Amino acid sequence: MRRTLVIGEAKAVDGLVGHLARRTEHEFIVVGVCPVGEEDPQSLAPVAARLGRQTPPRMTADSAPVLDAARRLGVDTVLVVPGPHLSGTRLRRLSWTLHGEGCRLVVVPGLSEVSGRRLNVFSVAGITMLNVTPPLRRGLAAVLKSLTDRLGAALLIVLLAPVFAAVALAVRLDSRGPVLHRQTRVGRGGAPFTMVKFRTMVADAERLRQQLAARNEQDGRMFKIRRDPRITRAGRLLRRCSLDELPQLFNVVRGDMSLVGPRPPLPDEAARYDEVERRRLDVRPGLTGVWQVSGRSDLSWDETIALDLGYVDNWSPSVDLGVLMRTVRAVVTGTGAY
Repeated sequence: MRRTLVIGEAKAVDGLVGHLARRTEHEFIVVGVCPVGEEDPQSLAPVAARLGRQTPPRMTADSAPVLDAARRLGVDTVLVVPGPHLSGTRLRRLSWTLHGEGCRLVVVPGLSEVSGRRLNVFSVAGITMLNVTPPLRRGLAAVLKSLTDRLGAALLIVLLAPVFAAVALAVRLDSRGPVLHRQTRVGRGGAPFTMVKFRTMVADAERLRQQLAARNEQDGRMFKIRRDPRITRAGRLLRRCSLDELPQLFNVVRGDMSLVGPRPPLPDEAARYDEVERRRLDVRPGLTGVWQVSGRSDLSWDETIALDLGYVDNWSPSVDLGVLMRTVRAVVTGTGAY
């Protein structure tokens, strides 16, 4: 873990400190902040020093208070959020002093949820630049994903044929209605398709949904109730083990879905998407995904969107492999499945 000092405009400091506090997969412990200007940040981290808005004529004007704060707090890393009053020249002078003390300096460019493999740093005319490569959408990797999806789904259908038969029999014996439930969902690019799954609810579940709208426990575009009265006895077990999703392997073979991706929304849900949320539809929806292995229905809508957009922007074959491996654990534990 690294004891960290954050430098920048008050609002930028609040944004960075808040983001680090909400996430735990990093090594930075913020022990103090150095705001630029007179405005106070709202973060709980103590103000260790304050920098003026004007670029100092001498580097010691910035270096002295920052260096003093770093020494007092036992800091080994300084995070800097550049801004209009923290220019490249000012930052360069600050780096001289910090590096002279053996203190690590990290510049935060403001990009979020971009994987390291998509970033590379280069220099032009003495100016440091950060190149962000586009997400993988075309080319050999995309073709391999499509082939892997279809061949993998076809193989799983053959291997799991006895499970398909057992689940179909359980659904038929448990309640009246068809074994399979067909529902229109929205896929890649907003194109509708018919998704199929084992029926886990009573036959008139779609009609009853309108009556239960006020009991929705999700805070966003999805409809979820922890103890949904429409779910049958067999359906509750199937959802707990995610066996109701198995027929979607046929959707994967047809090319409507992928093995890994965001969950396909209902048309009325997708119709309410804003510009950011619609980015979920840039890839094929998945049988499983980051949402399913990170808490499923226990997550808020904002958390769901953040996970899905992170996948859409940073997809790679290794990401898919990791999600598939974590899916096994999620199915076994049943966390967030209802």
